[in-house]
Amino acid sequence: MLAVASVLVAGSYLGASTTFVTSAGMAEKALSPSLVDTAYYLKYDLAVDWQFMFVVGIVIGAFIASRTDGSFRVQMVPDMWSGRFGNAPMVRGIAAFVGGVVAIYGARLAGGCPSGHGLSGLAQMSMSGFIAAGCFFIGGIVMARLVYGRAAQ
Repeated sequence: MLAVASVLVAGSYLGASTTFVTSAGMAEKALSPSLVDTAYYLKYDLAVDWQFMFVVGIVIGAFIASRTDGSFRVQMVPDMWSGRFGNAPMVRGIAAFVGGVVAIYGARLAGGCPSGHGLSGLAQMSMSGFIAAGCFFIGGIVMARLVYGRAAQ
């Protein structure tokens, strides 16, 4: 229903990766406006829009849900990571940063994120959406096995 509402109200499909580009552009514009006067940033509206608020809502919703069910806790290294790789927060931080860079690079290279290609594509019954969603699941399973081994089941 949210996917349909986003098209009817905002005229675009669900997605989150563009928010990271616009957020970086807004930060760069505040620090050095000449950095965003490029052809790359000119195609984006560097302002808080509905997709930006959608991403903020995901964070707030996850926080509320974790507080409600009692699973919220502040922790530098997740238990599963600690069991496999040890308790070093710096190693975890570097791995998380590198993983984030790879994920956002892939999302921008593909022209959208898993929610954009997968969820919106599936809602439209698009063949490319089904292929993308299948590839996301396969990629996630392969990476979980590579990182955590068989214990990730």
